[in-house]
This record gives sequence, C-alpha cells and structure tokens, in this order.
Amino acid sequence: MENEKTPNQITVEVTINAPIEKVWKVWSTAEDVSQWNAPSDDWFTSLVEIDFREQGRFLFRMEAKDKSTGFDHAGIYNEIVTHQLIKYTGHDDRKSTVEFVQDGTATHITETFDADPEIPIAIQEDFCKGVLNNFKKHTESNSAQ
Repeated sequence: MENEKTPNQITVEVTINAPIEKVWKVWSTAEDVSQWNAPSDDWFTSLVEIDFREQGRFLFRMEAKDKSTGFDHAGIYNEIVTHQLIKYTGHDDRKSTVEFVQDGTATHITETFDADPEIPIAIQEDFCKGVLNNFKKHTESNSAQ
C-alpha cells in the first residue's frame, strides 16, 4: 500500500520485534494505549477513549507530567483493514495513515500524517518518533498483552 506523499506530510517508521497480532492489539486497546502513548518520560496519557471501528471515534489526552501543557488527540477512524492499515481524520481535519507490515516475526509500522502548519516539522517528527519508540518498548516488553 503506497501513499503519495505531499510536502506537508511527515512519515515516521519503526520495526517492532513482535508478531502482527500483538502489535495490532497493543495499538488498538485503550489499556495499552495509555501505557505507550507519550513521546518521552516527561509526558503521559491521562485519558484514552477508543471506538475501534470504521467511523468510530477516539480521544487520547496527553499531558506533560509537570502540568505545564497538554492536548487532545481526537478524531474518527475512516478505514481499518485488520493487521494492515488504519486511516483516520483528526479533529483538526488533518489526515493520518498507519500501515502495518509483518516481516517474519517482526512488524514494520509506517505512520504518515499531515503536518500541523503551526508547529515546525522537526518538532512534529521527533514527537511522533518518540511515541513510536515508546510503542516499540511497551510492545516488546512483557507488560503488553
């Protein structure tokens, strides 16, 4: 599945040493999302609501641990292909695509999203890389179901 990338999009990738079934569950289960959805140890996710189906809504509340800032990442799932693809539109109308590809016992994730014009690209890319790295760490640990 190839997406045409436009200049206002960001793509971040990670390989998880876990089978696609586990990766998919950890990505789509509220209990797990609350454990990995942060770019660094300075952040945490205080609220996760997921209606994981096409046209279902989601809300992830992310906050700095020092309470200096926080924001909601919310939207609607437009397309879900089990173990392969998630497309969603954020509450700010930006589009995102997350692709999952099994490679032996590992799973490769590619996330492409419309950049926020108000935030420098490098900051958005680093933030997303941090979240994906936390996802990898959590999924590969014994604490992920």
